[in-house]
Amino acid sequence: MTTTTHTRFRATDAAPASARFAWAITGSGHGLAESLDIAATLLPHVDLFLSRAAEEVLPLYKIDLAQLKQRFRVFRDNSASAVPVGMLYDENRYHTVVVAPATSNTVAKCAFGISDTLPTNMFAQAGKLGIPGIVFACDTQPVVVTKSPLDWVELRPRKIELDNVERLRQIDHCRVVCSLGELRAALRARVAETLTTCCASA
Repeated sequence: MTTTTHTRFRATDAAPASARFAWAITGSGHGLAESLDIAATLLPHVDLFLSRAAEEVLPLYKIDLAQLKQRFRVFRDNSASAVPVGMLYDENRYHTVVVAPATSNTVAKCAFGISDTLPTNMFAQAGKLGIPGIVFACDTQPVVVTKSPLDWVELRPRKIELDNVERLRQIDHCRVVCSLGELRAALRARVAETLTTCCASA
């Protein structure tokens, strides 16, 4: 198991100050703790959106929801119509939707335009509004080594999972990343883009 360090984004980096990252968590345990660590580097310019599956998985990985709420604004998937999605319609609230980590189920739904969970609804509505999305897909390699709640395991994604990742790459306004390093790079690029946009409109 490797140890990684995270460079915190300065508050002045995440401009415009009024706009934020909307970060959706799915039911994947792969890279879950690390993704949350990366999300924390964006504070206070990030909010969390949890699927019901995410809420089930968090305690399996010893991540306490109450503690998350102390650090982040947290929105939960507790309505049939995914009410929190409506916040995307305020153009000054969120400039980017992140889904990290994304299960193969979530990837498949996003790739085929299905939106029946809070993360998939966030992704779909963001695309319709032209809001960029970043998806950290978990099943992207022939062999994936991941930490289960009990131990490290080796998974071999099927062709259909790998094909769905490629389908997702074709979706409008979507950037697919396949590692934590790529996720960090995509976030830094997005912060730079928002800074450029902010300065251009000033």
